[in-house]
Amino acid sequence: MTTPLTLTPGHRPDGVALLTVAGEIDMSNTDVLAAALDRAPGPLVLDLTDVEYLDSAGLSVLFTHADRITVIANDLLSPVLTISGLAELATVHDRRPE
Repeated sequence: MTTPLTLTPGHRPDGVALLTVAGEIDMSNTDVLAAALDRAPGPLVLDLTDVEYLDSAGLSVLFTHADRITVIANDLLSPVLTISGLAELATVHDRRPE
């Protein structure tokens, strides 16, 4: 059974691609996330503030795209992204800027 995951593509006011993700990212749905990241052109802002769970399969997908993503993370995910080392390869911001 696939865990529900909502992916909403868009663009920021400055034209940079934006992918807003909500739900849980686990091995049952990482193929959907990977496909969305593959389709997004150039630099990408990945908004994970509404993600409630991220497993190692999801982290693996993020590492694959680390050279071109900026991640906006919630309080739950920020430590995971730091400990995993992703924050050293990709720009990671805590929550959405006010």
